[in-house]
Amino acid sequence: MIATIRMYGKGLTWALTGIACAAGLMITEMASAQIATTKHNLSSTNPIAGANKFTATGSDELCVFCHTPHGADTSAAAPLWNRVISGTTYQTYDSLGTSTLDGKTAPVGSVSIACLSCHDGTQAMNVVINAPGTAAGSYSPSGVAIPGTWSGVNVTAGGLLLGISNLGTDLRNDHPIGIQYAGGGYSTTATTGPGADPDFVVAQTAVLGAGRVWWVDTPAGAAGTRQKTDIALFTRAAAGGYTGQTLPEPFVECASCHDPHSVNPTFLRIANTGSAVCLACHVK
Repeated sequence: MIATIRMYGKGLTWALTGIACAAGLMITEMASAQIATTKHNLSSTNPIAGANKFTATGSDELCVFCHTPHGADTSAAAPLWNRVISGTTYQTYDSLGTSTLDGKTAPVGSVSIACLSCHDGTQAMNVVINAPGTAAGSYSPSGVAIPGTWSGVNVTAGGLLLGISNLGTDLRNDHPIGIQYAGGGYSTTATTGPGADPDFVVAQTAVLGAGRVWWVDTPAGAAGTRQKTDIALFTRAAAGGYTGQTLPEPFVECASCHDPHSVNPTFLRIANTGSAVCLACHVK
């Protein structure tokens, strides 16, 4: 059985042969089908009325606005990231000085910086590293704008997000990101914690691949098994954390609560009925 995936980041065509590859293609098609019916489908094919859509040559591609098969920005903790990571300085929640924030806060980074490369409002959503096609100027590590036209109720003509989707660079009115889970207490030498703050649910942990991961179970999945519907915690090495961090630790990031490939309206990992997302971590 032969299947072909055509990826236009550099005009590459991959021929995948065999049953195993065909199975992989089915998974890819399922993921695309999910994205296709959400607001993260920025292509001209988005069926949602009023959704932000881009019309240009190659704009029927769903993945190009975030991912590329070649030339990705490896500084982003997101796979094959096709957007330029901002060098912007952010104001974060910890600067408010609230006494209830008992976890150490790291500089904005990890997977959150990938989210903010669209959502901080500093660059148009059609500015990518590797644009569709193979024409001269279609690739630039510093970003290249795909020529075309934006439409939608929450985007400017220049491709910048509007409304709550545009978080800006002042993140003080948003849930803390880059913060130790449960006030700290988890690390590669204290894998099961518990967290320093008893008002948090105990995190789960496992070794996947070559590294240790942490997460918080939600009722949507099986307990003790990491799934997309769980609250994801993101491990930061000491070099990417707060001043004084000496071991890898789990942190709360944007993608802890949000899954960009989810079909939920606000990309939450589970529906927030009855504050289910909040109560997955917070004991109240």
